[in-house]
Amino acid sequence: MRQKRWVFLGLMILLAPVLFAQTTFPPHGLHSNPSRVHAFTNCHLVISPGEVIDDGVLIIRNGLIENAGRNLKVPADAALHDLKGAWVYPGLIDIYAGYGVKKKSRKPGGDSGPQYKGTRSGPVAWNDAVKPEHRVFEELEHSPKSAGQWRKLGFTTVHAVPNDGIFRGQAALLNLGDGSLTEDLIQAETFPCLSFRKGVSRQEYPSSQMGSIALMRQTFLDAAWYQQVMEVKEKLPNTPSIETNQALAKLVELGKDQPFFFDCQDHQDLFRAAKIAEEFGLKTIYKAAGDEYQRMADLEKWKPTLIVPLKFPDAYDLSDPVAAQEVGLQKLMHWEQAPLNPGRLAESKIPFALTTADLKKPASEFWGALYKAIQHGLSPEDALAALTTRPAEILGLSKRIGTLEPGKLANFIIASEPLFEGPKPHLFETWVGGKQFAHEAIPELDLRGKWQMSTGAGSYELWISGLLHQPKLKLIAGTDTLSGKIQVENLNVTLLIPESKSPKAGKLQLIGIYNEGNITGPGSKPDGTTIVWTASRSGDLDAEYLEKEKEEREKKKEQQEVDLAGIPGLVYPFGPYGNAEVPQLEAVLIKNVTVWTNTDQGKMEGVDVLIQNGKIAGVGQGLSGGNGVLEVNGEGKHLTAGIIDEHSHIAISRGVNEGSHANSAEVRIGDVVNATDVNIYRQLSGGVTTSQLLHGSANPIGGQSAIIKLRWGLLPEQMKMETAAPFIKFALGENVKQTNWGDDYRVRYPQTRLGVEQFFRDNFQAALDYRASREAAAQGLGTGLPVRKDLQMETLLEIIDSKRFVTCHSYVQSEITMLMRVAEAFDFRINTFTHVLEGYKIADKLAAHGATGSTFSDWWAYKYEVIDAIPYNATLMAENKVNVCINSDDAEMGRRLNQEAAKAVKYGGLSEEEALKMVTLNPAKALRIDDKVGSVAVGKDADVVLWSDHPLSIYAAAEITWVDGRRYFDRKKDVEIREKIASERLRLTKKMMEKGKGSGKAPAKKGKKLYHCDTYETDYNHE
Repeated sequence: MRQKRWVFLGLMILLAPVLFAQTTFPPHGLHSNPSRVHAFTNCHLVISPGEVIDDGVLIIRNGLIENAGRNLKVPADAALHDLKGAWVYPGLIDIYAGYGVKKKSRKPGGDSGPQYKGTRSGPVAWNDAVKPEHRVFEELEHSPKSAGQWRKLGFTTVHAVPNDGIFRGQAALLNLGDGSLTEDLIQAETFPCLSFRKGVSRQEYPSSQMGSIALMRQTFLDAAWYQQVMEVKEKLPNTPSIETNQALAKLVELGKDQPFFFDCQDHQDLFRAAKIAEEFGLKTIYKAAGDEYQRMADLEKWKPTLIVPLKFPDAYDLSDPVAAQEVGLQKLMHWEQAPLNPGRLAESKIPFALTTADLKKPASEFWGALYKAIQHGLSPEDALAALTTRPAEILGLSKRIGTLEPGKLANFIIASEPLFEGPKPHLFETWVGGKQFAHEAIPELDLRGKWQMSTGAGSYELWISGLLHQPKLKLIAGTDTLSGKIQVENLNVTLLIPESKSPKAGKLQLIGIYNEGNITGPGSKPDGTTIVWTASRSGDLDAEYLEKEKEEREKKKEQQEVDLAGIPGLVYPFGPYGNAEVPQLEAVLIKNVTVWTNTDQGKMEGVDVLIQNGKIAGVGQGLSGGNGVLEVNGEGKHLTAGIIDEHSHIAISRGVNEGSHANSAEVRIGDVVNATDVNIYRQLSGGVTTSQLLHGSANPIGGQSAIIKLRWGLLPEQMKMETAAPFIKFALGENVKQTNWGDDYRVRYPQTRLGVEQFFRDNFQAALDYRASREAAAQGLGTGLPVRKDLQMETLLEIIDSKRFVTCHSYVQSEITMLMRVAEAFDFRINTFTHVLEGYKIADKLAAHGATGSTFSDWWAYKYEVIDAIPYNATLMAENKVNVCINSDDAEMGRRLNQEAAKAVKYGGLSEEEALKMVTLNPAKALRIDDKVGSVAVGKDADVVLWSDHPLSIYAAAEITWVDGRRYFDRKKDVEIREKIASERLRLTKKMMEKGKGSGKAPAKKGKKLYHCDTYETDYNHE
């Protein structure tokens, strides 16, 4: 038991106010009124990160810190705690804790087929993933046992965050005491929480990340509308009633001043979430994923407030060389770099807090993971700040928690040593709200120092050093120094000392009792002879000895340090083909090359092409670029405009189809562009410079597309073509009526081709009715209530107004003709029929309508509705004055579109120049960007490809691909990159095998699913 000194004040105690806990709950049994005043002396007092007081005093009263400093007067009514040199830190705060929040799991589905409606009752949102009115504290599991597990880690306060849904509801803040929530809850509703994952809902919508983003945007718009309606009804109570919606009412109540917590799955999600925050004027704190280092320079400019998990990837067991090949290099790189993430954030001055979130077993993983971050560059001060002052600041509670300053809650931990010296700090006690929770008794004796010992047979000097809970013993006998063991329990002391330096020497066993600076007791020699021994403290250890011991500890610590210098720098995007920096804007003169201009000049041989400032500055003979212009020898080579893929599904995150509803016009591929997809680099190697990223063909009215330039290494928003016209994907055929979706999918309308036509007509008429309602409301007519902004209807109106253009998945002539008639009935045109494998049958109609035909070169017979496909389709449409493109719809084919175009020469005898236009100028026209790209002409963007041979030849290879005058692919450099990849893989494999022996974790298969039009599965992580 720790020595305590109680000071009784006699008569004065009767006059002092008696302090009872303020609660409405009656006691069960006798009243408890423990001491509420405590003084902690003789300690290292860490007031805040970087502020340490040696020989400090901490005084707490009634659960609050009364004073903290040096040489403080101890109050007479205080219980005294002599900490004997222990360390006192502010209690840790987990700002994104899973504490007490039961993880929900998706219930297995029955035989009822897809679920389109929500399952909750009451005035709630139509979608089960939208529940901002949910309050996590109402279902929080708070118990002394579970709280105790967290207290043992040093946590005194947790911010419990809901974990299910897109609008997840309100988090709660609580102290980790041993009372009920009534006592320990600090704040029942703190921050509303958002995520792109819909959680355990079995509702079909959303089925993709872009669907989640669209649902989030529409919900925020609905909340703004709901607020307007409520304001009108308050002024004009006789206006028509509208729905009562708790979700929208809660969002209105929150307003724009309330920060949102946003759960992100990777660094690209940070930028997606930020885009939503900017659109709706939200204040946002981002729960990150641990890969932020991959875009540190961009985050440094932005400086978002982050909550960073301490989850680092484990080493794989790579002992099986075949299995080892299944681990992609990017995973190996992330394994090495991820522990650097917190340190790099701190170095970049990006504000962040740390969390146990994502750790499967925080009790056994937290401190090890934190120490790993420290080994990889995170300073102890920054680590402490990220677990104390930073979360307190984010929570807006800096005046109540986070430091040991007067007036704050008495939440602190007592440790034997500095917290961040190793992976397992020794914690004696955790105090929460001024209440003690002991994990291990603080030793009553601190015997460290010099002692004179006598055993009757001789006198010796004892040196006791080390840590308070783990003292070390040395015995000085003449010129010999012997290392022994010491154990201290209460006032009992046990010594075990070898008789001599000989390895075979026996040991003296001494047992004694401490009393006022002396230890006395019996002992025994190795031969069993009984002795009596005494020891008296003679002074402190020499400074020189203590310094030497400190050096030994530092040396041991250094042996555990990580060689950070051996970790290579970052590349963009992070992965095997990333660049150390964005390719520089080049001034290039390509000399004596054959140029396929796609202009009236046709194919020009032996000419020069000058690229400057990202544009084509000259095409002709005898050009001179002047100083600083790089000359490239083009003799025997060919230069073309960059290939444009009108129909691509690369570079899309977490789902290409939002096939849950027949109309998903509100979803946008632009929200989920994946700038890290290696297919971008692969297609640059095939001469592709621009791609239209299309929604799939799961529904008649699909999602909005994104036109990107393949600017490998840039962020998603930076890849988008700035001046490109907006497009949307429509679809016809068996996919949209769910013929091939299985027996369960017989519910969603339409189920027939007749129904598909009616569905289009119904939705376009609804859009016109929607416009009429908005116009009436703007003129003060109608119900007097504002009209809800509907993202679906707004998109359809853009189509009707020819402000957004349709690319339609199609095969059969009858359906193609039908959709052209529907469009003409609503006075717009279908811009492009993609696939259009029966286009040759109605080429004249396509030309009259003004539609482009974007087709496959020779794909057929892969399903019944393409039974009439022929390889002459492209040529026949072109002969009928249809603008014809050859598209890929496939990541692999996208690398060989020049060869696909060449097939038009074989089938139908199309000229070589016209064939090449099918993958350059014609798709540029189809996408309405031919004023920028598609031909080699002065003033156009410098998106050009230097080919080793005739560009339609199967032997031709793209040697250099420029986008905006930047060299994003260079075949010679690619050879060097591949050598570096092999070397880096070998290095990392060797390093991982050294670290990962015995991990037992089998490598996961590498590679990601490649999307096509009919890819209904998704890597969208719902939960």
